[in-house]
Amino acid sequence: MNSLKLPKVSIIIPARNEEKFIERCVKSFLDCDYPGELIEVIVVDGMSEDGTRDIVKEISMRDNRVLLIDNEKKITPIAMNLGVKASTGEYIFFSGAHSEMPSDYISKCVQHAIESGADNVGGVVKTVPRVKSAVGIAISKVLSSPLGVGGAKFRTGVSKPTEVDTVPFGCYKREVFDRIGYFNEKLVRNQDIEFNLRLKRAGGKIILFPDIELTYYSRSTFKELWNNNFGNGYWVIAGSRFSNMPFSLRHIVPFLFVSFLLVLGLISIWVPFVRIPYLVVITLYISLLLKASLGISLRLGKSALLLPAFIGFIVLHIAYGLGSLKGLLQRMFANG
Repeated sequence: MNSLKLPKVSIIIPARNEEKFIERCVKSFLDCDYPGELIEVIVVDGMSEDGTRDIVKEISMRDNRVLLIDNEKKITPIAMNLGVKASTGEYIFFSGAHSEMPSDYISKCVQHAIESGADNVGGVVKTVPRVKSAVGIAISKVLSSPLGVGGAKFRTGVSKPTEVDTVPFGCYKREVFDRIGYFNEKLVRNQDIEFNLRLKRAGGKIILFPDIELTYYSRSTFKELWNNNFGNGYWVIAGSRFSNMPFSLRHIVPFLFVSFLLVLGLISIWVPFVRIPYLVVITLYISLLLKASLGISLRLGKSALLLPAFIGFIVLHIAYGLGSLKGLLQRMFANG
C-alpha cells in the first residue's frame, strides 16, 4: 500500500475491567498491514478496577500511537463519543475489547469504504467462546445461527456485499458525525443500532462485506448470556424514551414470541380450545430448537453440545423477550 494515498484511521475501544482481553485487542490493530504511521488507538476506559489501565499505560509507553482516556461515567456511548472527539483520523473504527482483528482488517475496511462510497462498512463476526467448555462452545454456535440471531447478517454471514441496517463496530467516515451527530448517551445499550438507523434514515449507506472478518469472544455461561440479552432486549424498548424508533422490526421478534407464550398461556387456562394451537406452536418451537441443536452437535462431532445448545437457544430468546417486556411495562407505567 502507498501510505501517501491512504487516510489516517482512529480505532476507539471502550473498555472496563478487560485485563484478559485488552492487550490482545490493541495489538491486533497495532500489528496489522496498514501503515503504522496512519494508525492511532484510543482506549476509553470506564475506570477499570482490575489491571486494564496498567496494561494500556504500559503499551502506550512503548508505542505513542496508543492513548488512554478516562470515562468517569462508565457508560459505553459516552466512551464512544469521547473517543471520536479525541480522534484525528479521517476514518473512525470502533472495537469491543473482546474482539480481535485480522491483520488486513483496517486495510480492507478502508479500501471498501473508499471504493463503495459507503458511510459505514463492516464485516462478518466469527464468534468463538471465551471458555472452551461444552456450554461456551454451544453458546458461540447459537450466536452464529439464524435461529439464534434472526436477521443479523453480520453474524450469519453474506455471500456478497450487502446493504444492511447495522454492522459490528463499524468503520465510519469522519464526516458522518458532523452530519448526524454523536451516539445517544442516554442509551446504555444498543447505541450503535440506534446510530446506524439514524444514519440510514439520513440517507447514509451501510455495507457488510463478506471478505472482512473479525473475531468476537462470546459469553460462556448461561448466566452471562441471560444477563447480556436481557439487557439488550430491555434497551430495545426502553431506548424509545430517548430516541424515535431506536430499533428495527427484527429486534422485537423475541418480545412478540414471549408475549404470545404468556398471553396465550393464561388464556388457555380458561379457554380450552386455545390450548391446542398453543401447544402446536410450542411443539413446533421445540422441534426447531432440537433440529438446530442437533445440527450444531453433528457439525462439530460432539454429542455433548446438543443439550447446551438447546438451552442456549431458549435462554437467548426468552431473556431478550422478557427484557423487552420489562422495558414496555416500564414505559407504560411511566406514561401512566
